[in-house]
Amino acid sequence: MARNHKTLAAAVAAATLAGAGAGAGAVALSHGGSHDAATVAAPPAAQIASVASRSTLTVGQIAKQSAAAVVEVDATSTGTHSPFPGGGGGAESATGTGFVYDGDGHIVTNEHVIDGASTVSVKLTDGSTWKATVVGSDISSDLAVLKIAAPASKLTSLGLADSSAVAVGDGVVAIGNPFGLDGTVTSGIVSAVDREIEAPDSTPIEGAIQTDAAINHGNSGGPLLDLQGKVIGVTSQIQSESGGSDGVSFAIPSNTVRTVAAQLIATGKVQHALLGVSVTTASNGVAIGRVEQGSAADSAGLKVGDVITAVGGTTVTTAQHLRALIASHAPGDKLSLTVLANGKSTTVGVTLGSRS
Repeated sequence: MARNHKTLAAAVAAATLAGAGAGAGAVALSHGGSHDAATVAAPPAAQIASVASRSTLTVGQIAKQSAAAVVEVDATSTGTHSPFPGGGGGAESATGTGFVYDGDGHIVTNEHVIDGASTVSVKLTDGSTWKATVVGSDISSDLAVLKIAAPASKLTSLGLADSSAVAVGDGVVAIGNPFGLDGTVTSGIVSAVDREIEAPDSTPIEGAIQTDAAINHGNSGGPLLDLQGKVIGVTSQIQSESGGSDGVSFAIPSNTVRTVAAQLIATGKVQHALLGVSVTTASNGVAIGRVEQGSAADSAGLKVGDVITAVGGTTVTTAQHLRALIASHAPGDKLSLTVLANGKSTTVGVTLGSRS
């Protein structure tokens, strides 16, 4: 039977900038409730100064030192019913991008690149191809970790930056395999931060980075790098009416990648941190509209009507920002919340729960 090859789009569907409807706001905070549309957080002046003070590389230098860490991921599905969009019988494959995460052969890519695949292979920049094992995948963050048995001498890994330090206007470089064109390098700037995009299971992914760097079909799972050559995100979606790059692309932030990859490597699965509240943006912080019984928030004594103004000393201005802060932590993490209750500001300690 003929083998149909489909290059996987950089987006599962058009990226969602606003919330995904009732219940979707539960990704980090609660199992139900609504959430606000995406907003752009203005970076503090100190953050801008810090970013500006770091030494930067040229796009060419970044490409030279980082390209060897970027791989092609080929996922093949066999059987009567294909998991890929529009698929029929026979064998079908999807081509995406990934990058070497460490010297043990772990590869980070998008979950939607390998979803439903019966076999997965990874091609390194030297042309060698390796059978990959899926260590684990997480549909709610659209991330997956693979592993190949390539010797350490063939592996060049990329380090993760702190995505919370990324600011609008920062230069970025994307490396991937659009349309099967291996090692394609594009560049641009960070167009916005703290965007909210939609995972394949309609769960919102918080803190996404928007860029105008050209991202196309096949870039999925590749690194978005800062001008120090560190990964600030995993390119995952585009928003486009034409189906091609319109300069509105999104990357899953590296802080989320770090948390998810660590759990997948350790256990093969991910548990997401859960505070257990539904919230809305208020003029002075984030107002609690519902507290789940038995949740971390309930145990900490948070009440409906309380307003969360800071998490661990970080001022919270929007519901989306709070969800992103919670999503960057793991179950069991202890956080200090600054809360306005009955007109008084108090400090409340919480131990985050988990959501599978």
